[in-house]
Amino acid sequence: MSTTDLRKNIRSIYNAALRAVDPQVAIQRYVQRDRNLLIIDGITYDLNRFKRCFVVGAGKASAIMASAIEAIIGDHLKGGLVIVKVGHTMPLQHLELIEAQHPIPDNTGLQGTKNIIKILNHLKEDDLVLCLFSGGGSALMPLPVDGVTLAEKQVVTERLISCGATINEINTIRKHISLVKGGRLAQLASPGHLVSLILSDVIGDPLEVISSGPTVSDETTYFDCRAILDKYKLHETLPASVINHLARGLKGLEDETPTSEDPIFNRTQNVIIANNRQALDAARVEAIKMGYHTLVLSSSIDGETREVAQVYSAIAREIRLHGDPIRAPACIISGGETTVKVKGEGKGGRNQEFVLATVSGIADLEDTVVFSAGTDGTDGPTDAAGAIADGQTKARAADIDLDFDTFLNNNDAYNFFQPLGDLVLTGPTHTNVMDLRLLLVG
Repeated sequence: MSTTDLRKNIRSIYNAALRAVDPQVAIQRYVQRDRNLLIIDGITYDLNRFKRCFVVGAGKASAIMASAIEAIIGDHLKGGLVIVKVGHTMPLQHLELIEAQHPIPDNTGLQGTKNIIKILNHLKEDDLVLCLFSGGGSALMPLPVDGVTLAEKQVVTERLISCGATINEINTIRKHISLVKGGRLAQLASPGHLVSLILSDVIGDPLEVISSGPTVSDETTYFDCRAILDKYKLHETLPASVINHLARGLKGLEDETPTSEDPIFNRTQNVIIANNRQALDAARVEAIKMGYHTLVLSSSIDGETREVAQVYSAIAREIRLHGDPIRAPACIISGGETTVKVKGEGKGGRNQEFVLATVSGIADLEDTVVFSAGTDGTDGPTDAAGAIADGQTKARAADIDLDFDTFLNNNDAYNFFQPLGDLVLTGPTHTNVMDLRLLLVG
């Protein structure tokens, strides 16, 4: 089996994983309609009971999710609004669509969030709201607390990402400086009935973390925020307004996010319709069809990207040299979301960084290919979903005067892989269930 064949196969396996978490298919799986009865994950809603039905949401996949909902209950929709990342759009008939920036929030997302609140502020007990959330919802639905500007919140997001904080830690801070996250959107919608359909992009599918849990009770506190600031030494680098707000929260001068004891959650249903594990299972099925021996390591891999990459390189060598943990032809699969400690000034994302960090470890290995890409089609602030490399990548780079160590040290994976033609460019995939990492040994 040639390296060329392996590269083709690895893309086919990735595409199979994407098809498995298509939001339209996922919504059809969890949402059915029988005349005026709407059945969502086993719970029935009589549409005749509700005078009005709205749809709101935010995330990279929320446009295609909204399209699927329109196809099911479009005739009952009073209106609504979803906020998507720029370029992740599709035509909608009954709902308004706003494009905003991600991962750093912008004024368009801020205004869109205010418009969503206008819809929710006038709900009554006989109103039903379907909320559609996917990865990116936190950044696309920004509305900071009084006293904190959007620009200051942007600084917070940038500092948390660059210091290597996990998505859980980032969202803990964001929830406590937001008027909509951490269950506060459910508060705003009371006394209406809410159903949230959620595409998980977080390890373990914790409802309170995905899109910062706008319709989910939150057990994190201002004390958790202080621990995160201490851990990453952020007290002197975050805006004073944010530090002051969190300090007020510690003193009990700001309301905590609503907990599970709040009665508003008696009228709220949260349903995860697709996740990373579904993508990994589909990748494994596709690889088996192609004749590979397969091993799914985990859907919950986090930690520092380069450290995970070293493990992958070691597994590749072990398979090639000793036939362990599985014999060739082998396909090793994992998912999750790693973090990058940014020390250089280059361009890239965690998936490109992961593949770059394996280049030296798999150098000269025969018929060995490593692939990593975001399922949303975007890796960091780039137009690439990820990258692909093989045992000859380092040598090919040297032939065109690309010094591997220079690009690695500068966190510049994008500019390393671009001249090699090894960026994974998909455009928006309209789904988002974290990352997919693949290793093929022919």
